[in-house]
Amino acid sequence: APLYINPCSVTTIMSARPSQSRQSSIDQETTRMLEQMLANRPDKATLVDRNILKDDNGLAPSLVAAKEKLQRSQLEDQLANAIAQRPSRQELEKSGILRASEGEAGAPAST
Repeated sequence: APLYINPCSVTTIMSARPSQSRQSSIDQETTRMLEQMLANRPDKATLVDRNILKDDNGLAPSLVAAKEKLQRSQLEDQLANAIAQRPSRQELEKSGILRASEGEAGAPAST
């Protein structure tokens, strides 16, 4: 069976599309706005100073990610060691840094 195309639907579809001149002006306006925004954007040093970008010191991006992962791991290890070596509550009370307060577990009840 041959394909039938209704001429009215073709006219409706064609009129719904923006004209070539209008499409061109939209593209020109968008291009102008983008160029203006790019011209006014801050440089890399400013973004690094404002902590928006990280300073990569010229390293490859794959190395920067590995470096950050290593630094975080080292920090986690340092914190775990510091927590493991801190004095207990009893040691702090014995040395007079903390006072045993009433009602706490392990504190003698006063009568």
